[in-house]
Amino acid sequence: MATPPAPQSPEQPAAPGPFDAPVAPSEPAKKKSGLGKKILGVAVAIAVALFWRLGLPHLTGDAPVHAEAGDCVVVTGPENDPKVESKGCTEKVADLYKVVKVVDNTFDLDKCEGVAEVALAQQLETDKFVLCMEPVKN
Repeated sequence: MATPPAPQSPEQPAAPGPFDAPVAPSEPAKKKSGLGKKILGVAVAIAVALFWRLGLPHLTGDAPVHAEAGDCVVVTGPENDPKVESKGCTEKVADLYKVVKVVDNTFDLDKCEGVAEVALAQQLETDKFVLCMEPVKN
């Protein structure tokens, strides 16, 4: 009578079976050209720089509003760094102003003298302008 083989413990490696074939070592991956990686890196860097310069201020609400005459805006923040946000003229909010006139290509607040009570110089990318505004009484 034949004795059955003893069960294997987890520490012992399994003996190869009749269908197990030895595994051949795989060939090392071929190194790709570094030119493609450099081009991709430059493209990603340009995309990040453009987003940081153009897109981020618009997403965070830090971009100045280039309102038109007749639009209403809310002005908040300190005098040396005001934040301007477009609003409806019928909204009941504090610091709501109606734009009476927009003077392009200048930061000269005196251009609003005699036209409006409040003047605010803004810059949006390369455009500089002054918003001449009157407070809205709600």
